[in-house]
Amino acid sequence: MTKPLVAIIGRPNVGKSTLFNRLVGRREAVVTDVPGTTRDRILGEVEWDDHAFTVVDTGGLEPPGEDPLKGKVRSQVETAIDDADLLLFLVDGIDGLNPIDQDIALQVRRREKPCITVVTKVDNQQRELSAAEFYRLGMGEPFLISAYHNLGIHDLVERVIALLPPAEVEEEEAGVPRIAILGRTNVGKSQLLNAILGEERAIVSEIAGTTRDSLDTRFDFENSPMVLVDTAGVRRRGQVRPGIERYSVLRAFRAIERSDIAFMVMDATELATAQDAHVFGYAADSFKGMIAVVNKWDLVPSKDGAEMEEAIWTVRRRFHFMPYVPIAFISALKNEGVSDLLRLALDLYQERNRVAPPHQLKRTLTEALADKLPASTGPRQVSIRDVRQVGVNPPTFIFSVNDPKVHFSYRRYLENRIRRAFDFRHTHLRLVFKRGK
Repeated sequence: MTKPLVAIIGRPNVGKSTLFNRLVGRREAVVTDVPGTTRDRILGEVEWDDHAFTVVDTGGLEPPGEDPLKGKVRSQVETAIDDADLLLFLVDGIDGLNPIDQDIALQVRRREKPCITVVTKVDNQQRELSAAEFYRLGMGEPFLISAYHNLGIHDLVERVIALLPPAEVEEEEAGVPRIAILGRTNVGKSQLLNAILGEERAIVSEIAGTTRDSLDTRFDFENSPMVLVDTAGVRRRGQVRPGIERYSVLRAFRAIERSDIAFMVMDATELATAQDAHVFGYAADSFKGMIAVVNKWDLVPSKDGAEMEEAIWTVRRRFHFMPYVPIAFISALKNEGVSDLLRLALDLYQERNRVAPPHQLKRTLTEALADKLPASTGPRQVSIRDVRQVGVNPPTFIFSVNDPKVHFSYRRYLENRIRRAFDFRHTHLRLVFKRGK
């Protein structure tokens, strides 16, 4: 299911991140102990009654000091207009109307994108009266909120839901892996696409996807059908302008959402950058199958034969939050290693759809508890009473416990026991702990 996308736009310091955190219900930031891998969360899921949508904080897409302020905001808005289903245009209720606000309003009106003008920091009657000046933007009646004080948020979300299109359910063929090609600009995504869809492989069909301007390409590899998701996004090389590449995370997120497996393409001459970690983290958080693809391996000079081991160590060290992800070395330009990559994707897809026999799963839990009991998190001992597998792709396991606050180290311990028992070597596992009898 592809959820509608809501983008929060506006000039800096109008409260975009505050509203984002209020909508997703928590502070969305993950900080690791590895330099360069701090990932500010700019995408989050919002569930409201029976509705769900994805919200993006475009303020998180603005690296400071790179471009003049006005141009930076304009690029941000252009990207949001292209990819979002609805815009939340934030203006500052304290500072009042600003020329940059008027410039943003002009862009939105020209593109006829559904938009709600939101006046932020309105927490007293005087600011409510002053907000009338924002009618001059020509964007209809503005919503008055204070995200910090949770004022007006309920009415705003109700209005968002009323304007959004329903979530789209895609018809997918059973047993056909859907693969997304992700990565920074100039890492060789287009070359990999061309290598996969070469003359020796038959392209069965090109299917219009649900994401705007996307194109899914179905092909056969060794008599196995496969689908490449959003190949239009990979092919649009001419539309990548200087300074725009950092906004490609929006399209990458959409592709991740619609795929089973993500090829995370990196440049062998510039391995594991901070932006790689930023995009890879979204795939990990979405429980997708991932393969780290080191492209342009033919450009790495051979010295003592230890270059591959050193590259593996670099990727593992910088992306320590996903140690189970397989690493493939290819040269898309020379079509080296591409067939092995596709075989690895098929193996990973089969692993993600594996079902653990219930009696063996329960025995694995019993043996794990016999070897090591969970630590208590309060006045009583944590008791894990049962486990069952409730889904595949990814393999999902529900544990019945008396207290769902199981320490993360013990969660990792149980995950590793399941991996060893059922040979889950490369797929993400989802472990859910629920209070139950």
